[in-house]
Amino acid sequence: MNKALLEYSLNFNRRRFLSKMSLGIGSVALGSLLIPDLFGEKTPEDMILSGLPHFAPKAKRVIYLFQNGAPSQLDLFDYKPKLQEMFGQDLPESIRNGQRLTGMTAGQKKFPLAGSVFNFNQHGQAKTWMSELLPHTAKVVDELCVIKSMYTEAINHDPALTFLQTGAQVGNRPSMGSWLSYGLGSENKNLPAFCVLLSKGKGNGQGVYSKLWSNGFLDSVHQGVQFSSGDSPVLYLNNPESINKTDRRKMLDKLEQLNAETFKESGDPEVNAKVQQYEMAYRMQTAVPEITDLSKEPDDIIKLYGPDCLIPGTFAANCLLSRKLSENGVRFVQLYHQGWDTHGNLPNEMRGQCMDTDQASAALITDLKQRGLLDETLVIWGGEFGRTNYCQGDFSKENYGRDHHPRCFSIWMAGGGVKPGSYGETDEFGYNIIENPVHVNDFHATILHLMGLDHEKLTYKHLGRRYRLTDVAGKVVKGIIS
Repeated sequence: MNKALLEYSLNFNRRRFLSKMSLGIGSVALGSLLIPDLFGEKTPEDMILSGLPHFAPKAKRVIYLFQNGAPSQLDLFDYKPKLQEMFGQDLPESIRNGQRLTGMTAGQKKFPLAGSVFNFNQHGQAKTWMSELLPHTAKVVDELCVIKSMYTEAINHDPALTFLQTGAQVGNRPSMGSWLSYGLGSENKNLPAFCVLLSKGKGNGQGVYSKLWSNGFLDSVHQGVQFSSGDSPVLYLNNPESINKTDRRKMLDKLEQLNAETFKESGDPEVNAKVQQYEMAYRMQTAVPEITDLSKEPDDIIKLYGPDCLIPGTFAANCLLSRKLSENGVRFVQLYHQGWDTHGNLPNEMRGQCMDTDQASAALITDLKQRGLLDETLVIWGGEFGRTNYCQGDFSKENYGRDHHPRCFSIWMAGGGVKPGSYGETDEFGYNIIENPVHVNDFHATILHLMGLDHEKLTYKHLGRRYRLTDVAGKVVKGIIS
């Protein structure tokens, strides 16, 4: 092998190693655009990003309370008395109109309608319908925009969840938080732009996986940083016992020099990215312990979120941590709460899930507002699709379940420039959208718009094509913007 070919082979292998490296301290600080000129001039992509945001944003940051497993909109937000009147009667074929079903109900010969067993009442100035399962959320309803006309093509959890988080039903695409990190960077040099929190309720759960907060083909500095509920909120953040902070600083300085030489030889941008991650991890060693310590919160805040907020890893604790991360400049906080997959035993499982989530969700809205942060923070609550109006499995008011339903579902948004009230409408059976449909691509376009980004212009060239979060679709839903 000649010398030139050998050098190329070594550089290629080095690039592959650096791009695939995902453990150790290099996986800690994924999340923010830092030190953009670390090794000299900016890249052409950096020059494009220097003009962002495209216009004045209404929101500076996002907290996404994702309810994994798909909450039943018919038992929470989309009140349909017609279903209660026709409880047990078969769904008219003219309403279903041949819609494809999952394998769990495709074999059913009848589709008995199941009205919600929970009472609904109107709340707030807009008289928004809300289930009795959400008494705390009902108290902040005038801050919420309840979108009842969301829809998607995906009918199973994995593709639907992946689509809602990344804009594609397949993997290896950047998540929404990664796109915002790429476009806007971080507001705090000591914290990542994109953080991920996980919690699990008492109901039937669907798994979550790292591809949901992946940077995809974007530089690895834009990957979400997962926080855990253990003694070390971020894995591998602390120094080994034999290494002190001074030694760590010396090591990083030497590593930077070596990587600078490597970058001159290979020109691989991932070399820069890894150094940025090391530097971020070093700064996080001071910032993270203080932010994740919830014991110093005053009594009125503990009472607001509920006693569970002092138990690490609960939904309530993660809501409170989301507020702390957001107010300290984290651009995108993604909270996944599992347990909403109610194919059976829905009345009991829904009660348990709402007991876990209702108070803390409302507390987050109240807390942000009293701190003057709600207007600049976009809060989102919802799952990957909806639930059927007909019963799956055991047909009884005590134990009915609902299958997946992509044709319509409900989410709510608050703060960050959204207009309170209800948007969109479904038919009297809660099966089809009859007013103001909002596709997942439209949802993404609107979030980017609220953050000051034009979804058609926030692009990244990969394998000869320019990609974006909304792919080749999406329109801003102007009706929900204040």
